[in-house]
Amino acid sequence: MNPSIKFATEHWHLLSPLLAKPASEQDYDALVASLDELLALTGSDENHPLSGLVDHMGDLVAAYDREHRPMPKAPGSEVLRFLLDQHHLKQSDLPEVGSQSVISEILNGKRQLNLRQIRALSIRFKVSAEVFL
Repeated sequence: MNPSIKFATEHWHLLSPLLAKPASEQDYDALVASLDELLALTGSDENHPLSGLVDHMGDLVAAYDREHRPMPKAPGSEVLRFLLDQHHLKQSDLPEVGSQSVISEILNGKRQLNLRQIRALSIRFKVSAEVFL
């Protein structure tokens, strides 16, 4: 038998929780805890020998989140209001989006965000433009 297969077979009970799709909240919590531990070990080194495992585990966590904890859809104005609040910003702190009156109209639902504004907000807050759509 191939030595790698033999080793994997002997240790599968230890490896499978890191490689398998979580079947329950308990499995999910254990996977997240293991991923956190692994990230502490690998840091941001994309060339670390375990970076492929980090990517795989991250994909499993993200897939579980999408299925069991989907992000609620919110209008762009609500997303903008939330981000302003979280970053302790005022309407006047976003000149790249428009004047304070323009931002006020967006927040009050009187005006929709346009593509240029969405792009500016996406860059400013380092989020996907999709959150504003």
